[in-house]
Parts: sequence; structure tokens; C-alpha cells
Amino acid sequence: MNVNEMKSKTTVELNEELKNLLQEQFNLRMQKGMGQMTDVNELRRVRRDIARVKTVMTEKSTEGNAA
Repeated sequence: MNVNEMKSKTTVELNEELKNLLQEQFNLRMQKGMGQMTDVNELRRVRRDIARVKTVMTEKSTEGNAA
């Protein structure tokens, strides 16, 4: 997901996106542990998307506090 798309979302939508990404990360870790993982780069993509969502959420919270 693009960072500009994330910035246009509300906090509730970002929380939902984070929840979905964390669930996807868990599923990918289970696949890796069982040796069923087909695309090893998926785990890296999900981890980075989680970091992007958390960064945008932090920016929104500090923006609200500063105003």
C-alpha cells in the first residue's frame, strides 16, 4: 500500500489495516515454520507495511496533539 493512501485514511481504518497485517504476518510465520512458504519476500513486505502504518499513525497522533 502506498504511503499517500495511508495518510488519507482515518485512525480507525489504519487500526484495521494494522490488525490485518499482523494477522497476515502471523500466518506467514506459521507457513515458514512448517516449511510451506512459497514466497520468502512476502514476510519482508508485510513487516515493512506494518512499520509504514505505525509511522503514519504516529504522525497523525502528534499532528493532533500539536494543533
